[in-house]
Amino acid sequence: MRHLTVFDLDGTLVDSPRAIVETFTAAFGALGVTAPEAAAIRATIGLPLERAFGGLLGVSPDDELVTGGVRHYQRLFREIILPRAAELVFPGVVEGLDELRGLGVTSAVATSKFHASADALLRAAGLRERFALVVGADEVARPKPHPDSGELVLRTLGVAAGDAVVVGDTVHDIHMAHGAGMRSVAVTYGVQSRDELAAAAPTWFAGSFGEVVSQLTTAFRATPEGVAG
Repeated sequence: MRHLTVFDLDGTLVDSPRAIVETFTAAFGALGVTAPEAAAIRATIGLPLERAFGGLLGVSPDDELVTGGVRHYQRLFREIILPRAAELVFPGVVEGLDELRGLGVTSAVATSKFHASADALLRAAGLRERFALVVGADEVARPKPHPDSGELVLRTLGVAAGDAVVVGDTVHDIHMAHGAGMRSVAVTYGVQSRDELAAAAPTWFAGSFGEVVSQLTTAFRATPEGVAG
């Protein structure tokens, strides 16, 4: 039996929410539009950029202003976030991913970022080689919270939903897991609080990446074949 963990990226592997707010604010400045409050921007983390900008601007996701905002954001992402990627990795992530790999667990990423941006961030952070697959929001018809991203990971890697666990810091990740038939670990060190996450009914909670690894190890070892399959 092959076991799989599907990780979210921002707020789960990389402590990027603060930098994301900074980048959104700069993008609004480039548009010549007053930036929303930081809390409003943070509330959109986990959504595709078009939906985030559309909601913050109060226009349709296919509005020209949204297109411009996304374009500025992607440029500023390369300037603001990528140079800091290595220092933004949460404590215990590198060691934890290596421990999971040593136990025979396959790891993948499903993110609301476009694939190119996610891949660039993972490479800049020194994490990319630890993942068998990275799925971005532009690779599915319906990104998170819909199950499409999770289902694409399962199909591509040939893993049954019952042998996979999603790890994320927002309800969008948990809803994706539910929709795809996967269990989930909600991390409380990211964007949303435990109370907010509890509303989506995750399977487990974790307050650190070390706790994530402990939860996954226990879950996978509970199968008759053991964690390595």
